Amino acid sequence: MIKTVREAWKIPELKKKIIFTLLILLIYRIGNAIPVPYVDVDLLGQYFTQLSNTVLGLYNMMSGGALSMATVFALSIQPYINSSIIIQLLTIAIPALERLARDGGEEGRKKIASITRYTTVAIALIQGFGYYMLMRNNSLLTDPGLWAAIVIIATFTAGSAFLMWLGEQITEFGIGNGISIILFASIISRLPKGVSNLSAGVRYWNRGLTKADNPNLFVLPPWGVALIIIGILALTVFIVFIYNAERRIPVQYAKRVVGRKMYGGQSSHLPMKVNMSGVLPIIFAQSIASLPATIGAFCRTTEGGPGAVFLRIIDTDSVLYCIIYFLLIVAFSFFYATIQFNPIEVSNNLKRNGGFIPGYRPGKPTADFIRKALNKITLFGAIYLAIVAIVPIIISVFTDRSVSLGGTSVIIVVGVALETVKALESQMLMRHYKGFLE
Repeated sequence: MIKTVREAWKIPELKKKIIFTLLILLIYRIGNAIPVPYVDVDLLGQYFTQLSNTVLGLYNMMSGGALSMATVFALSIQPYINSSIIIQLLTIAIPALERLARDGGEEGRKKIASITRYTTVAIALIQGFGYYMLMRNNSLLTDPGLWAAIVIIATFTAGSAFLMWLGEQITEFGIGNGISIILFASIISRLPKGVSNLSAGVRYWNRGLTKADNPNLFVLPPWGVALIIIGILALTVFIVFIYNAERRIPVQYAKRVVGRKMYGGQSSHLPMKVNMSGVLPIIFAQSIASLPATIGAFCRTTEGGPGAVFLRIIDTDSVLYCIIYFLLIVAFSFFYATIQFNPIEVSNNLKRNGGFIPGYRPGKPTADFIRKALNKITLFGAIYLAIVAIVPIIISVFTDRSVSLGGTSVIIVVGVALETVKALESQMLMRHYKGFLE
């Protein structure tokens, strides 16, 4: 990756795109440090320390800590992500949107992009209002008046819309994948604080202190830090391996004569990625599985009462939560695989182009074979996602500390890094960069 960026820096046009992307990320980080008015940031930070294992904790992680500081970009790109997923699902459910996406061409894509933008603003407005009510109900505002409410909600909504625009600028004028790069920057921005906490934890251990002396630190010996680094590196290698893994189904094209020329007869393959749905199943599964714990965090319960017992059962580090989390990840993995890869449509395309899978007749037999192969590979990918997501929970249970850089963060970071490298390599190939082609 470093070599690719270094070689791309030598090309003037790509250098301008990289600098433009870095400037956009600088603007994003500046906005993440500007809090909205009328909010007690100190009390809000203390409140969010109690919600690290809830849906709000997940959103705070994906916003780079901006949600817990109520900054201008507190909502981050979550409204845009939610809007994109909603429009994608509606495109499948509503025939008019499906025709617009399939047959509308460039004009149809522009209309769907416009609908996505308007939906993003609407979702940001709803989430901004919900966040304001959360702060107001927990006495986290310095001014609970009407004007303060208008300013806070409008600022959150405008910040989310402006961030969506910044992502589109990176996609159009930068190195591409704008929204993913902003999400990448949000997660990476938490690494210096994590490294600082680990360093402070080692110093506490060397001085003979324990976690009781500072509950906010992860006190551990130097060899513990080495094990954490080795574990993260091993997890990164595993994620890269699965990210590039795919099953290639052989496809043979029949020979046909058109005029005086013969076409076809060549062999190809049908690629099926092991993890074609990315990190979306984890995000949706965590949002739904942690919803009871999130609601419980807003309710007042007495110690030892039935409400407190119920909250302990559904807590985000309980066995029941891990089971539900695992099943939801598997279910959403199959759901997204079904949306993105239609065996019947693939079979019809192969038949239309004179292609067939050796050993299977075109039509329904080919579609059934592709469906069985898709189910097997999706099951493996779903189990992989579930293991990566649940292992940090198990580690936090045994160490009595929450793992800030969990499997979800590593999958996002590694995936965006690989996609960015591929985008740079493709642009270098388009410009016939001699040093890269050799």
